[in-house]
Amino acid sequence: MVDGIHFPEGPVWCPDGSLVVTSVSAGALYRIDLEAGRAHLFADTGGGANGGALASDGGFVVTQNGGIDLRATGVIPDAPPSRKASPGLQRVLPDGSVEYLCGEGFHAPNDLAVASDGTVYFTDPGHFPPPEPSIGRVVAYAPDGSVRTVGESFWYCNGIAVERAGTLVVVEQTGLLRMSTDGSEREWVIEELGPGAGDGFCLDAEGRFYVASTVEHGIRIVEPNGTVVDFLDIPGDGLTTNCCFGGDDFRTLFATDGLPGRVVAFEGMPTPGLPLIPWPAP
Repeated sequence: MVDGIHFPEGPVWCPDGSLVVTSVSAGALYRIDLEAGRAHLFADTGGGANGGALASDGGFVVTQNGGIDLRATGVIPDAPPSRKASPGLQRVLPDGSVEYLCGEGFHAPNDLAVASDGTVYFTDPGHFPPPEPSIGRVVAYAPDGSVRTVGESFWYCNGIAVERAGTLVVVEQTGLLRMSTDGSEREWVIEELGPGAGDGFCLDAEGRFYVASTVEHGIRIVEPNGTVVDFLDIPGDGLTTNCCFGGDDFRTLFATDGLPGRVVAFEGMPTPGLPLIPWPAP
């Protein structure tokens, strides 16, 4: 649908009918004009912009992983030069300016989700590959600005979402893990997602999970009880990083393809996406 975005991630459907995606390697947000099929730079976050969520003022909240040199890893030989930034949680205002909500003491924040009370839950796994002992954790940023750790000792917690019931689900190791918002309870939705495991994901209105399956190159659909029911293949080679629902009827599934660097759309999905709660901007 749209090509030429360096390692896109964190897709966010916007009320004006556009789609905004992060660029991990460029440290930026791009707004996509879906009718024209073009993307333009919206905000320069520096570092590595990773997950994204809509704010109530039309801006965004972004997890900043601090920057990744994808050229050194060999993943993207022609990636832009890495620009370091403080890992943390950033706010992108409607005019594209960027400020930190919190930016001290983090490893490499990855993905985020907003709960009904305005709390931002985000994963902080560090950079891949994960070190030993494990440092991955889930962190909560409350509306009053306070920060607390919800869960620790994750091998590599990645994508995160809030279910309709208020529970959290995170991609951990090769599966999906359900946990309470205070971290006291954890249980597997599914321990083995299959080849490619999972990166970012989203939910539909009936609670199904749509998981970006990285090297398997597509979206795996999982029932709330952990049953895998379908796989949406993306033709060709690539690395699928995340997805979100959007469109006028919320029945278009947008997926970011980190490699080769594009955004694709699956139209006419049978079940609309679960409506997301914007972060309550001050």
